[in-house]
Amino acid sequence: MLDESLLDAPEALARADRRGLLRGAAEAGARVRTAARHAAEAGIAELTPEGRPRVVLIAGPGTAANGVADLVAALAGPTAPVTRLDPTGVAPAAGALRWTLPGWAGSVDLLLIVTTDGSEPGLALLAEQAYRRGCTVVAVAPQRSPLSEAVDGVHGLVVPMATAPYELYEETQAAASPGALWALFTPLLALLDRVGLLTAPPDALQSVADRLDSTAERCGPAIATYSNPAKTLAAELADTLPLIWTEGTAAPVGRRFAAVLAELAGLPALSAQLPEALPAHGVLLAGDFAAGADPDDFFRDRVEEPQALRARVLLLRDRSDGGLTAAPAARELALSHDTAISELGPEEGSSELETLAELLAVTDFAAGYLALATSGHA
Repeated sequence: MLDESLLDAPEALARADRRGLLRGAAEAGARVRTAARHAAEAGIAELTPEGRPRVVLIAGPGTAANGVADLVAALAGPTAPVTRLDPTGVAPAAGALRWTLPGWAGSVDLLLIVTTDGSEPGLALLAEQAYRRGCTVVAVAPQRSPLSEAVDGVHGLVVPMATAPYELYEETQAAASPGALWALFTPLLALLDRVGLLTAPPDALQSVADRLDSTAERCGPAIATYSNPAKTLAAELADTLPLIWTEGTAAPVGRRFAAVLAELAGLPALSAQLPEALPAHGVLLAGDFAAGADPDDFFRDRVEEPQALRARVLLLRDRSDGGLTAAPAARELALSHDTAISELGPEEGSSELETLAELLAVTDFAAGYLALATSGHA
């Protein structure tokens, strides 16, 4: 159950935020600026690539690496295939994970390694394997970590991961935290702009940081729920089964939001892209998760029973209006089954990167509020 009173108690939220979730979301803009500076100091702006890579390979553990790979794939589009190398192992511990290069990987391919830990022996072995194959290797990892020492200057280029002052405690380094995503993603934007796979010059990264700052002002703990889009979304999604429907480049945001809701707030959610989300999730709106399910059971005593989980649709759009869109069909399907629908979209005139930044910021704040205000996950 969601403790809605906590949402409008900033001091109580701050005390409960032991993992730095809201702080990480609020400082995302500053993290982008720091990460961009680290990328420049590492020499990314001076790189003189001989051409675009054939394939971009991305390796790293956890939600942050998944999110980075998904975002890079969405932005790179048709310019080059993007493949995430999934780890194997007997446990999700740093020492147990292993990564393997595809047999075809070679000198025309680019390997990107991203991690908030940097102690994974498997990533150092992967970098060594890539070096022997002739792959270009770029790593974003904590400074003075074993991985940074293994890669830097010998097997590839290392960009130190941007950290925040409060990240002195191990628990704040969660791979699902907002700060982790931007610390790993920003240097890759600068790099891939340099090699011609996407457009993210320094002024674009500054615009991303500014959009993250402005969104944090609207979504911060001091802003009341009625005028706070992230708190409102958290209250709407609490005690529901969120069906996250996305359009265009908002797709990786939806998948990340579903993953973060599960990892941080213990809330199951499903994400799918429009228009295929409609047949994929249509039965859920008409079955046991429907808003009007089991109407004959209305008068049963539920005092001792958990509340039934009902579906709620969240529509994430990469544009505010116009264009070829399945949004009207999505609204019609949800409302025809008496299912509530929430919508998030960018400001008018937003660039692709600004749109992603805004949607990521709002959903990261919402996940933080749900994690803190839901019993058992503070």
